[in-house]
Amino acid sequence: MSVTLPDDARIGSVIFTISDLEQSLSFYEELLGFQVIERTSHTAKLSADGKRPLIVLEEREDAVRKPPHTTGLYHAAVLLPDRASLGMILRRLVQHDYPLQGAADHHFSEAVYLPDPDGNGLELYRDRDRSQWRYDDEGWIYGQTVPLDADAVLQAAEGKEWQGMPASTMIGHVHLHVGNLEETKNFYVNGLGFSPMVHMGEHALFVAAGGYHHHIGLNIWAGKDAPSPPENAVGLKEYTITMSDRQELDEVRSRLQKAGIIYDNQDGDVRIRDTSGSRVRLAVR
Repeated sequence: MSVTLPDDARIGSVIFTISDLEQSLSFYEELLGFQVIERTSHTAKLSADGKRPLIVLEEREDAVRKPPHTTGLYHAAVLLPDRASLGMILRRLVQHDYPLQGAADHHFSEAVYLPDPDGNGLELYRDRDRSQWRYDDEGWIYGQTVPLDADAVLQAAEGKEWQGMPASTMIGHVHLHVGNLEETKNFYVNGLGFSPMVHMGEHALFVAAGGYHHHIGLNIWAGKDAPSPPENAVGLKEYTITMSDRQELDEVRSRLQKAGIIYDNQDGDVRIRDTSGSRVRLAVR
């Protein structure tokens, strides 16, 4: 039995709890350029290619703001295909005077950060080619956080016309506040089978499949032993990890059993909560 996830495992989609569907669609559809592929009175599925749902919005009438210093979503990261795409969406955000929370060069990627109307954190980023990534002597990927060269990113989009979210866009990673980093590492590494890739001392860890810089980010910045938010708080309701092989999913089940981690089988998928309460669904693409 393999002890790691398959190289092609990745984040499939995220489900956000929101307070106002129309308000959220104004942001995700009209500003960011996602396509609505399915909608009800309280939900909407958003896609970049018109086929695959990447973000699902679920409105709750009793939704409350996520309390500070709780576990759950730090941000969900939308991976764009290239620097020009990042430049076009950055230009659009600037033109619409949308407030950004930050912008950074992490060496392996370039990113901008912003909240949605409910304060759900988003990262919009592009990866540098893997040939440009650097590693230390122990095999950890070298990461940094320095100011983004926004002028160069915007210049990459010069002469290009906004066409909405590029079709090859995907959810690149999910970054979570957790209460105990060591316990959560055990869940994601020994239970699910991710590999540690980037570490930031004793306060953050980034894990991935297939040598990626990170599919899941984990941090204790909300406070050690931070509590979970209430069920009706806006934020990340669930995210999906997908793989292409049913056998690989069965191996994840076996690892979870050996690690003593409780999970549910539903419609052939594995549904589980991590050690800080975040809901995870594992499915075959």
